[in-house]
Amino acid sequence: MLALQARLRGRHPALVLDGAVLDHASLHAGIEQVAGALQRDGLRPGDAIVLCGATSLAYVTCFLGAARAGVTVAPLPTTSTPEQLAGLAANADARRLFLDSSVAATWPDDGARPRVLLDTGWTGWLRDAPAPQAAAVSAQSAFNIIYSSGTTGVPKGIVQSCGMRWAQLQRSPANGFGPDAVTLLSTPLCSNLTLTYLFGALGLGGTVVLMRKFDAGRYLALAQQHRATHSVLVPVQFRRLLDHADFDRTDLSTLTRRFCAGAPFSAALKAEVLRRWPGALTEYYGMTEGGGRTELQAERFPDKLHTVGRPSAGNDIRLIDEDGRQLPPHEVGEIVGRSATMMTGYHGLPEKTREAEWFDPAGLRFIRTGDMGRFDDDGFLVLVDRRKDMVISGGFNLYPSDLEAVLQQHPAVADCAVVGVASERWGETPVAFVVAQPGSTASEMELRDWANERLGKSQRLAELQFVAELPRSEVGKVLKRALRDGFGRAVP
Repeated sequence: MLALQARLRGRHPALVLDGAVLDHASLHAGIEQVAGALQRDGLRPGDAIVLCGATSLAYVTCFLGAARAGVTVAPLPTTSTPEQLAGLAANADARRLFLDSSVAATWPDDGARPRVLLDTGWTGWLRDAPAPQAAAVSAQSAFNIIYSSGTTGVPKGIVQSCGMRWAQLQRSPANGFGPDAVTLLSTPLCSNLTLTYLFGALGLGGTVVLMRKFDAGRYLALAQQHRATHSVLVPVQFRRLLDHADFDRTDLSTLTRRFCAGAPFSAALKAEVLRRWPGALTEYYGMTEGGGRTELQAERFPDKLHTVGRPSAGNDIRLIDEDGRQLPPHEVGEIVGRSATMMTGYHGLPEKTREAEWFDPAGLRFIRTGDMGRFDDDGFLVLVDRRKDMVISGGFNLYPSDLEAVLQQHPAVADCAVVGVASERWGETPVAFVVAQPGSTASEMELRDWANERLGKSQRLAELQFVAELPRSEVGKVLKRALRDGFGRAVP
């Protein structure tokens, strides 16, 4: 598809970053160079490389060039420690590392894997690259390995096949992607969320405007300057945009297709986006592992903003109990899903792969989400909470999202998260971490007591702590494990 775009609209901008523009012809030429250089260096379909660095034109070209050669890409987050990076590279069986200078400076070179620096050694490595040969790949071949954010433990390598990526691409035309689309992307390129929209936008001949790092003011300026039409954001980014002083005076009239995924999107925030930023707002619920996906077209269903929508076309979503038995739609159960976009498995972790799978009585394979939910009378999915985040206190199942929803009603609360910590009396008990609104005078005790007056007896918060900010992953998920670990003590 990229070769076709290079022929049809070679001079049309493909990538824009900090004023630099790469058109479709130049992008395709760079992809061919990368593929030829990889083959020259002995890499073959099925081999893997690591890609780790800040957003750059070289990063995108390297990723797509590897795909052209049938080489699997493992994009790693720059926020990982050197020890974590070394472990993930080993898990991916990477034969070569493509890094930028900042990552290379902190990741000691043990000589085990050759390195190419994307920002200094890139052109030298590409020099004299031969024309690439056709790569023998199939729908089952590994396209990339995306490492989970590690919100519940050690990151696992999610193997996405060429067939899975192709199935994702089929959704792009329905979302208005095409040659006239200008897509503004501000989330990291190691994120599956970013890559899905990047590939769809480029494959259909559009323009992608990249940001090295999200900044609300810079985002607004770029959206207006480039007349952006599409963008995907995580909820915390929507919040920061709406709160920015320039939001109401920025011309966002062309940016009418907004997508959100990656983290819980509160009904109140969705409503505010719809009120202040006209256009289509689509929330997706799903996982990097694939399986089931739902979508909420918020502007069409303003009375369903508390849900994550209905299952997308071709998606089969069911609910199961602790014993793996299917439940009726109205009962709360673990969400499992099946579709054309399902991971092959976790790389090198067959036992973890089996734990993530559920098979129905007919033998059909589903992916377990670890999320709890139920369907309402209209078939919209209501998320209850993460199964692993559920607090079992005195024999009662408590869902942190219920407690967080109560806290969010207080005007002093800007952000919050509730986790379960060890309790001498109850086994587990809920503790809240709150980011206060600027200028708030409410104390921790006052806010805890206010919430407990509105919560059920078994739900009451044992403690409440103010924090400057909540720890989040690169795509905005609250790292509740970090909050639990940081609490570090049992509650009476």
